Amino acid sequence: MNEIELLREWDADAPPLSDTARARARFRLHQAMQAPGTVSTTGPAPVLGRRPLLRIAVACAAAAAVTATVVVSQNTAENAPRTQAVSATTVLRGAAAEALRTEQPLAPRDDQFVYTKEVIRRTPVAGGPAKTYIDESWSSVDGSKKSYVSELGHTQWVQPAQKGRYSWPPSQWSKLEQLPLDPDRLTITLREAGTKPDFGRPTRADEWPEVQIFLSGLLRAPVLPKGLRSAAFEALAAVPGIEVVPGRTKVDGREAIGIRYRGPAGSPWADGGRLLLFDAKSYRYLGLRERVTARGTSYDQWQHVTAQGVVDRVLQRP
Repeated sequence: MNEIELLREWDADAPPLSDTARARARFRLHQAMQAPGTVSTTGPAPVLGRRPLLRIAVACAAAAAVTATVVVSQNTAENAPRTQAVSATTVLRGAAAEALRTEQPLAPRDDQFVYTKEVIRRTPVAGGPAKTYIDESWSSVDGSKKSYVSELGHTQWVQPAQKGRYSWPPSQWSKLEQLPLDPDRLTITLREAGTKPDFGRPTRADEWPEVQIFLSGLLRAPVLPKGLRSAAFEALAAVPGIEVVPGRTKVDGREAIGIRYRGPAGSPWADGGRLLLFDAKSYRYLGLRERVTARGTSYDQWQHVTAQGVVDRVLQRP
């Protein structure tokens, strides 16, 4: 059985759209809404929410362009700074290797919960004090139990998975395990979800925006099956449209490399507003920085996962 057939079996007794196909439909609807002659929203990318259990969660940042570089300062033995050009491909492939090196393989049972602790810091663009939120969430492994989630300090119970409710990335562990670990096959499986994949056909230019959305959205899941995060980083390294942000980026006082996706001119992602941040030495993924607007106020937002694991019950910690 190939990967696309496995995708078709998700929610086999539900309407025919798969999770990925439903997400693609939303993506195309948003593109149509952003076309010339329509009214734009407050931001360049679709605001579909952060919590996959509540709404479809997609991050419109990540991929790779070999020609994009960043200048990173390093200290020589004489303490004199020198520069080194680093490509986005190098960073993402380094992140893939680091993910394989540091990941802790998990095999959660269906009756367990995935625990995550995420820190979000918002600073008003116009000035003023920053505010930090600490969100802890417990998500049902197979979606059959109520989950307890927090978003910007607001907690709520989420009912078990129901027919007609879809999310990306999938909230059920079994669905994540069905995704291929080969980067090329992962890309094509997501590109052609709902149809028989043609693994010999090159990806068209107009298909890459969708591909990077699904891949970068997959990386938003704090816990993934062994090898899948590394495969997603490797797959992103083949997506055109990513560039390394020039200059230095600081994250909690340390040097980081920022990578952003720039979509085609006129698209909602043309300005590359969201950054994936990586440690400048190890290429370990550090988190996401973006500009968001809430209730008429713009914020610079920095968010990162500080703890994750699998537990037996809600409110239990690893």
